[in-house]
Order: sequence, then C-alpha cells, then structure tokens
Amino acid sequence: MLIFLLRRLLTMVLTALCLTFVVFFLTNLPPNLEKLAKTEAGSRITDEEVQSWLDKNGHGSPLLVRYGEWLGVVPGWTREEGGVTTGRCIERGQDPATASSFCGVLQGQWGFSSVFKDDVSSIIGTRLSLTGILMFWVMVVMVPVSLIIGVLAGMREGSKLDRSLSTFSIATTATPEYVSGVILIAVFASSMVGLKWFKGTASSAMDNITFENFFLPVMTIALYGIGYIARMTRASMTEVMTAQYIRTARLKGVSFGNVVMKHALRNALIAPFTVIMLQFPWLLNGVVIVETLFNYKGFGWTLVQAAGNNDIQLLLGCSVVAVFVVLVTQLISDIGYVFLNPRIRIS
Repeated sequence: MLIFLLRRLLTMVLTALCLTFVVFFLTNLPPNLEKLAKTEAGSRITDEEVQSWLDKNGHGSPLLVRYGEWLGVVPGWTREEGGVTTGRCIERGQDPATASSFCGVLQGQWGFSSVFKDDVSSIIGTRLSLTGILMFWVMVVMVPVSLIIGVLAGMREGSKLDRSLSTFSIATTATPEYVSGVILIAVFASSMVGLKWFKGTASSAMDNITFENFFLPVMTIALYGIGYIARMTRASMTEVMTAQYIRTARLKGVSFGNVVMKHALRNALIAPFTVIMLQFPWLLNGVVIVETLFNYKGFGWTLVQAAGNNDIQLLLGCSVVAVFVVLVTQLISDIGYVFLNPRIRIS
C-alpha cells in the first residue's frame, strides 16, 4: 500500500505540473497579456507602452522562467529604476533587503487579483467555502437518494418499479442544469405560475442559509447527479443479483432482504463509489452554470468573473484548486476499491 501511495503521489505531482503549465501557457498568451496591460495602464496606450508595462511587471521573461516564478521554484524578478527597486516578491513600501527571493504558489503567495483588488488566496478561500457548503448539501441529498433509487431498480430487473425509476433517472440525467434550474425557478419561485414557494434568493444564502433560499440551487445540481449515479447503481446491482453466489444463497433459504443487504449491496457499490467520487470535481467546476444562474457567488461564479475579465492570477489560482480536487478524489477512489472489495489487490 505504501509503495502504491508513493507512486500515485508522484504521478499526481507530475500531472499537476503538466496541467498547471498548460493553463499558465494559455493564460499568458500575448493577446491576454496585452489586454491585461491595457486594463491596468489604460486602454489607449500604444504598443510600445504595452511592451514597456509588460517588461516592468515581469512579463517579458521567458515562459518557463515566469512559470517557475509563479510556482515558487525560481527567484522572483527584480527591477531597479530611478534608485527604486521593485520586484515580484517586494511589496509596496517594503525594504528590498528584507524581501524573500521566492514568492510563488508553493510559498502560499498566489498573486493579486486585478478585478477584485485582493489576494488570490483570500478570494479563493472565501468563495471556495461558499461552494463547499453548496457541495455538501448537494451530496447529502444526491448520494442517498440515488443509491436508494438504483438499488430498488436493480433488485428486480424489468419490474414496473424498475421501469419507473429508470425513466426518472434517464429524464433527470438528460436535463442540463440550466434547463432544470430555469424550470424550478419558473414553477416554484416565479409569480407567473402562482406558487412562489421559495421567495429567498441564493445571494442571501451567502450570509444566512435557509430552506427557502438554498433549496432550488441544491436541487438543480442534485437532480442531474441523482440520475447518473442511480443508473450506474442499477446496472451494477442488476449484474450482482445474477451472480452465482447470489443464486446459491437464495437456494439455501436466505431471505431476499438478507441477500440484498449482506451479499449483493457491498459488491454493487464498487462502481457507484467511483462515480460518486467523480462528482466532487464535477461539482466544483460544474456549479459554474448554477451559481451564475442563481447569482450565488461561489467558486464557479468567481471562475466566470476571472475568465470574463482576463484576471490571469485568479484564473491560475482556480486551476490549482481544480487540479488538486480532481487528483485527490481519484486517489481516494482508488484506495476505496480495496476496502469495498478485498478481492482487489494492489500490485
């Protein structure tokens, strides 16, 4: 197990470096840097002034050097002009002699947002906590409901209950969040239909979460995931219920309920467990539509704002978080295999 973990951790580090470098390369393309310069220095500056601003702010170095500076493995750039020393690691009013040579992601310094005018780490911490609350309640609703639906449908393949639950699962999976969200708002929150059961807005949930202002965004995300996980659980449960050891248990007189709970359920949860773990990166990045639709200013909303306003440092910070969540959830998924099914061995 230890060797397996070390190999996976090494693979995770290499994967994270590759992915973050790709994002760094795309966000630091010349058109993006030119747009950043005009945003900070003025939209009417000339091409020479754009290049001068980029050189003064460390964007004139080679790409690999800038990536190393952002990562924190290469000393930050410095520049002396008119007897004043400025640099990546030198804060305003700070003595250059006391400044650190390295100031990147590894040192906890993720840069400064050009849109929100605040540290990227502070922005991501605040917005990620809001999305984390949303993800928690989505998982609380989505996982139990989907597993129950999948198990009930797979217990008796071809029954009326199976066909009904399968139809519901397919319908929810086939409906995108931006469609189900609009439908839920129109039916339950709009005065056009007359129900108006939920009068609160998701924006108010950032300060005080209530059932009225948080139910609709949670259900919008959960409905799509419920159908997907339920279908996987149903397929896995159906396969297990036709296995030879299940038939043997039934022939020995074991009740149907005990067969399902003690013999079939654990093996049937292996495939759904993987799907459930994949929901975490999907939730982190897939909430972009829902958070924008309900104006819930979490991680997805922040990602949209950063992309729409060419906030390079914030985009890079969001990419680090997204890559980390994907890799960690995959590691947990692989480890979970062993505990769910002892027949799986790590070679």
